[in-house]
Amino acid sequence: MASSESLAPTRVGMPAASSILSTRDLAPRRPAQAGPASVAGVPARYRILRTDEVDAKDPPLSIPELKDVMATGAAAATRTSGDTFAGTARAAAKLSISTAVIEPFDDIKGLIDSLPSKSKMVHHQPPITTDADSDRVQEEERNVRVTAFLYAASRENDNDFHLIVGRDPSSDPPMYMTMEISGLPPSNAASFARLKAARAAYTGFFGNDLPGASYDFYDPPIPIRVEGSLFFDMSHANGRSPGPPSLHDDMPVIWEVHPISDIVFEP
Repeated sequence: MASSESLAPTRVGMPAASSILSTRDLAPRRPAQAGPASVAGVPARYRILRTDEVDAKDPPLSIPELKDVMATGAAAATRTSGDTFAGTARAAAKLSISTAVIEPFDDIKGLIDSLPSKSKMVHHQPPITTDADSDRVQEEERNVRVTAFLYAASRENDNDFHLIVGRDPSSDPPMYMTMEISGLPPSNAASFARLKAARAAYTGFFGNDLPGASYDFYDPPIPIRVEGSLFFDMSHANGRSPGPPSLHDDMPVIWEVHPISDIVFEP
């Protein structure tokens, strides 16, 4: 485990120091295009900061779970396993890929500025429901490609990986939004092959260091390029929106890129 003295708690995008349960080195399984390859004996390029932070609507880690993460450094266990999508809310939209042309963005802020307001979407006509058959509405028929940084991630109980993606750490003000590596649809779904490839790229990068039920933060944040379809998370139209508490105040939308159809690390 890394020494707590080596952490940089004032860096943009760091978790609250009190939330950090353990730290560990991350040597990505795929060599970077520039810089040291991730092979035995080569120093890690990132550190994982395992925290007790969870989304507001998720249950906090139990005392045994907290003790296990602190003692072993392992990710907090999720309540489900496997790769198949295990949720229901807006499943039709979450597991589909829009056919729209790809819009490129070199900054999360530009993407966020292009999104319809929460009020417009909450009062959308026809109404957006959280039913399993709730499909994409017109405003969600957009595909985007975003160059950004991965700050934190967790694994949800529906088998989605919940990524907190933000601006370059040197940008002001900081800004983040959620992007999700989806649990997989049935193998005969039109989106299956692309979602499976995106999931494989994500899990292949992290290997045995995938996040669990609470948020892992990355120090420094990991450069990524993401493609995917826009999605309005109607499940969070009321109450506190998702995201780790340490970054929540700089997450201005409940829009997501969901599902991610392609992800490249250290592009």
